[in-house]
Amino acid sequence: MRHAAQEEEDRLKFVTDSSYGDHLRGIGHPESPERVETVASRLRANAAMEAELPARDASDEELERVHSAGYLELVKRETSELRHARYLSTGDVVVGERSLAVARRAAGGALAAVEATVETGVPVFALVRPPGHHAGRDRGMGFCLFNNAAVAARAYLASFGGRVLVVDFDYHHGNGTEAVAGGGLSYVSTHASPAYPGTGARSYRIGDDAVVNVPLPAGGVSTEAFVAIWEILLPSIARAILPDAIVVSAGFDFAAGDPVGDLGVDATAAAPIAAAINAVAAEFAGGRTAYVLEGGYDVDALTTSIAAIATVTDAGSGDGRPAEPRAVEPGVRAIVDRALTIL
Repeated sequence: MRHAAQEEEDRLKFVTDSSYGDHLRGIGHPESPERVETVASRLRANAAMEAELPARDASDEELERVHSAGYLELVKRETSELRHARYLSTGDVVVGERSLAVARRAAGGALAAVEATVETGVPVFALVRPPGHHAGRDRGMGFCLFNNAAVAARAYLASFGGRVLVVDFDYHHGNGTEAVAGGGLSYVSTHASPAYPGTGARSYRIGDDAVVNVPLPAGGVSTEAFVAIWEILLPSIARAILPDAIVVSAGFDFAAGDPVGDLGVDATAAAPIAAAINAVAAEFAGGRTAYVLEGGYDVDALTTSIAAIATVTDAGSGDGRPAEPRAVEPGVRAIVDRALTIL
């Protein structure tokens, strides 16, 4: 039984910032300020978000571990002196006059989350926007300017070496993160296929690192199957990769009813998936886990999902060895087994 002081210390910490609402404020867009402002307000109201940590700005040097200097200069140039929102020239991401500053602080929020989990060994959730996992070395796309999760993973590797596993359960494939895998960064993703951005069909090794893609039917899967997939994937990959830290691209647009995604999965699936992540992190990575918000455009489902992760973490669930994975229908199990053959 844990003492009260230990329970408080082990609670899920949150990194967020009031500036995150300034990106695209007043613009009719699914990637809206409410994704962090309303969700944070609700989490505070139900006491799920009591331990908050400050965000900071990511430096040019930190961003350039993932993005080219030329791309960073392009973003600076195209967002300077904007008076009206417009598309960035590299792709389908809308920017306004505050977008660069907010995106820099979003990447910095992910960095702060990694720094805090390294210090404490307790999971930390970066409630940030804009999201990041579609952003590649030279291109912003899919609502993403900077790849927050990849920037955080590269920062860990720059400071400590070793290996980082990026776990991505967003409805959409994180093509930007896959593109920068290697050099200590491994990547595992479940995602709808065929769906935007049309990538993530194959799995492969990059030296000691791995890219493991599990493309799921765009028509959806059962909640039980979705959870089971992650219960199977995570221990298998962790045993092969031996990660020193885990960064989670936490996209909740897999939830039923999401206006941009929707795999038909209940939002409460976030709880057993978090338990599986926390168990693997405890066994292999000293508990070092940074969750970084990606997609999720239904505010109710987003709140439910993040609150579920907080409840699991605060209760200490998943602090032992991973549970035996539950059964999953043969067709879905075949997709998972095919992805794992590269290990």
